[in-house]
This record gives sequence, structure tokens and C-alpha cells, in this order.
Amino acid sequence: MVTINKNGNKAYYEQLVLSIKEDILQGILQPGDRIPSVREMAKQLLMNPNTVSKAYKVLEAEQVLVTVKGKGTFVRESGELPRNELRIQQLREQLNDLVVEARHLQVTSEELIGWVQAAEEKLGGHER
Repeated sequence: MVTINKNGNKAYYEQLVLSIKEDILQGILQPGDRIPSVREMAKQLLMNPNTVSKAYKVLEAEQVLVTVKGKGTFVRESGELPRNELRIQQLREQLNDLVVEARHLQVTSEELIGWVQAAEEKLGGHER
């Protein structure tokens, strides 16, 4: 279920984006599932509705969610998910930054690979 760490160092909207994606990967949210409205989600998480709205807009731009006017916001059907090359390039750049930081802190490649494998296991080992 969607969780936000109010003491974390990531912006709340970023946490919400990642949490929804994680729920989808773990099968908690299925394609076609309706997610709470912005107001409902804000109330559940004790967050500002503008923050939730920003997260939903990011997820729509990344084609994770789709909003149907008058019906709600839904997890996009998996058959409708095109490969987002721009987002993949951004992810590669983030990974490069992470590797630089890790090397600077003397984290080994084996440790990094272990972290990736642990994260995959947390998601149920789903590969795309």
C-alpha cells in the first residue's frame, strides 16, 4: 500500500510516485484498477492535495496512470505501456550519478549489484 515517509529526504510527491509504481510491480495495484481521487489520497496520507495532484500528473506523463473524465484515475492497461526512451535515458543518467557517488564512498560493484538484487527481490523479482 502507498506509504510516505514524512521524515525522508525525498519530496512527498516523488515518494508517492515511487510508491504507486512499487504497488503496481508487486501486483497490489492491477491494470484497470481505480486509484483514489486526489482529495481521497490526500486525506488518506494527510498530505496537501496539490502534492498528490503533482504526483498523479507525473504518473500520467510517464503513462503509468490514465484519467477518464468523470470516472476517475486508473492504472493504465499494461498493453498500453510503450517503452519511454527519454525516461530510460534519464534513469541511466541517475544510475551513472549513483555509481560515481558509490565509488567515491568506496562502495564496491558487488555491493551495488547486491543492492539491486535485494530491491528486485523486494518487488517479487519481476523483470521487465
